[in-house]
Amino acid sequence: MKKSKKNGYKPGKKRNQSKNINGKKHSAMPSQKGDKSQGKPSTTNKRQGNKKAVTAEVTCTGLTNEGKGIVQWKGKQLEVEYLLPGETAEITVSTSGRYVHPELKRVITSSKDRIQPPCSYYFECGGCQLQHMNEQAQEDFKQETIDELMKPFGKPEPILTMDHPYDYRNKSHTTFGLNKERQIIGGLYAQNSHQLISMDRCLIHDPKADEIWQTIKDMMKSFKMQPYNEDTGRGFLRHVLVKVGKVSGEIMVVLVVASPIFKGKNNFVKALRKAHPEITTILMNVNNRKTSMVLGDQEQVLFGKGTITDTLCGMKFDISAKSFYQINPVQTEKLYTKAIEMAQLTGTETVIDAYCGIGTIGLIASQKAGKVSGVELNKDAVRDAIRNSKRNGVKNARFYQGDSGEFMVEMAARGEKADVVIMDPPRSGSDEAFLSSVVQLKPERIVYVSCNPVTQVRDMKYLVQNGYKVKGIQPVDMFPQTVHVENIAEMVLESN
Repeated sequence: MKKSKKNGYKPGKKRNQSKNINGKKHSAMPSQKGDKSQGKPSTTNKRQGNKKAVTAEVTCTGLTNEGKGIVQWKGKQLEVEYLLPGETAEITVSTSGRYVHPELKRVITSSKDRIQPPCSYYFECGGCQLQHMNEQAQEDFKQETIDELMKPFGKPEPILTMDHPYDYRNKSHTTFGLNKERQIIGGLYAQNSHQLISMDRCLIHDPKADEIWQTIKDMMKSFKMQPYNEDTGRGFLRHVLVKVGKVSGEIMVVLVVASPIFKGKNNFVKALRKAHPEITTILMNVNNRKTSMVLGDQEQVLFGKGTITDTLCGMKFDISAKSFYQINPVQTEKLYTKAIEMAQLTGTETVIDAYCGIGTIGLIASQKAGKVSGVELNKDAVRDAIRNSKRNGVKNARFYQGDSGEFMVEMAARGEKADVVIMDPPRSGSDEAFLSSVVQLKPERIVYVSCNPVTQVRDMKYLVQNGYKVKGIQPVDMFPQTVHVENIAEMVLESN
């Protein structure tokens, strides 16, 4: 982008520029009627309230791990959304006691890395944080983030990026509500809020998923389906969850409802299938609790077999409504291929797949291992893993419901050995109890797959202090347009 003229680039001002994605043009800024903010992050006025606000001119010197611009103001370091290194900008700073909230007002001098966000809802939604950066800048940001975090352990390999960094999410869920005119709207909640943003397309969702929920929204009035209201507890349809098999083309639609009484459900299913014959299964999930959880416990199949199938690294997996399956299968193949390469399997090794989920990485590793034991607390996921093992004719993998750490401690107590532990914990990382059990079992090699490199660093330090050294580090961009980055670490016993 060229340098701004006198008025500068205003993130809250609608621009005429647009970018062509998949043959469709999307305006650079939101253009919803009646939205006076026209693209300003929706939290602005609520945050400021009656607080004092001043204007300041600042220069961005770097980025935080969350992609926010770092600036200095009155001796304080502030973090400003949508600001890039090297840019000068005008910001407003609201203060109340110790609370300081900066907001970008306009960019005076723009970075060469700045682009117009292709998504119309970017400044409202908050689900993506990097769309104002070009692809190279996003890659550099994520690489530098991992390089800095991993400094104590060595130099990471170049990040594995995605050729087409849009349309990748194979799972999406949409919420419904009423606008001021009492018309049904559908979309996503703004980040860290329950303000529903009416939208027709999310550029990182599978396009077919967005088409389906739009159809459902249009059908709701004729079927007298009211969107659920969290405040009053009234209404019927809470969410629509769509899962897409990127290879198989199979599609699951889950109607998350507040009551099991669904009048006209047969006709609804018939009409939805007529509009979208590509749908292979439809479920009704009942969630009548006042909770932020999307899915409830009660489930009923309305059409099809209740699951879909997809292929990953040459193996087929059954995916249920509740089962965890990697969101970006294109990048997952790169992630798993690299992880198994780091495991250096020759066909004889005993492998522990900790936090195994539905068995994806363990089953893929079984093709090159002697024996695989997958361990997972979630009993539904273990059931899926066993079914997936049978589907693929795998004879050398077993899956167990339980705590992975306790499983390894019991192995060590019996004098059993594991050559490799593959671990893929949640964002919170592993706890010391789990890590100590790994150390007690003493596998020759650990492959640590992380969706949160910050907690991965903490865990790696513990393992290094207890006899392991880091042999390889590989970041993978699993979630383009967002600040999230996954990272794989290969660790071996010091004696090796």
